[in-house]
Amino acid sequence: MTNFLTIIAQVTSQPAGGKPADSFMRFMFPMLLALGVFYFFMFRGQKKDRKRHANMLAELKRNDRVQTIGGILGTVVEARDDEVIVKVDESSNVKMRFNRAAIKEVLEQRPGN
Repeated sequence: MTNFLTIIAQVTSQPAGGKPADSFMRFMFPMLLALGVFYFFMFRGQKKDRKRHANMLAELKRNDRVQTIGGILGTVVEARDDEVIVKVDESSNVKMRFNRAAIKEVLEQRPGN
């Protein structure tokens, strides 16, 4: 902490023949640039994930194996505008109705299925 304060004191003090604003900007510009790049990559990744999830929900169709946000696994029986009917048990034909947004992911089909 004292090193940081020392650097700030040196940067903001007026050097012989130079302007304090120039040295301060020379110190702050790389920091602001690094923060800008960090911000860009952090929110770009989140936006890409939201778009991928929205596309996955839009392409949801009958016979897709899905997992809900609650961890329930099943097969899509019917996909409506804002809800999905999922068969969770083949033997007793148990079906559950979920909001489309409750679908976490479409599971990959195993070879031979």
